[in-house]
Amino acid sequence: MSVRLRWEGDAMTYEYKVVPAPTRGLKAKGVKTAEDRFANALQTAMNDLAADGWEYQRTDTLPCEQREGLMSKTTVYQNMLIFRRRTAQAVAAPSARAEPASEKTAVAPPLAQEPALPRTGDAATRPLHGAERLTADDKQQLLKSGTGEKPKKSDVAAE
Repeated sequence: MSVRLRWEGDAMTYEYKVVPAPTRGLKAKGVKTAEDRFANALQTAMNDLAADGWEYQRTDTLPCEQREGLMSKTTVYQNMLIFRRRTAQAVAAPSARAEPASEKTAVAPPLAQEPALPRTGDAATRPLHGAERLTADDKQQLLKSGTGEKPKKSDVAAE
């Protein structure tokens, strides 16, 4: 998959690769514990991709729906390693130019906060963040209001 990104006015094209993170350790000479073997497996996977020009970006845990038996499905969470590298076109014609540090002061504007979405599915049955600290009256008020927000004291007193 290729994604077009902009960086300091120059267009760069990156290619992304997503691979599953190792789930078991890798034996090696001098590596004894399970933690060390797992770290060795992760290090080997990352170094193999880095040798091909892939740059590690992040690790994501993503839900994956799998069949369980004949009719039912279950959700399993997979850990994925995300790598990127510049495409051959971007490497062949680099357009980055050397600039004094004083000219590189452009700052990206902050991202706008997205509006809250209504809770559906499993999220609707799980308690809200911080809901375990609410009193019984607060919880009933939340259920009545349906907004998912703790009511103000003035709102509770008015009712």
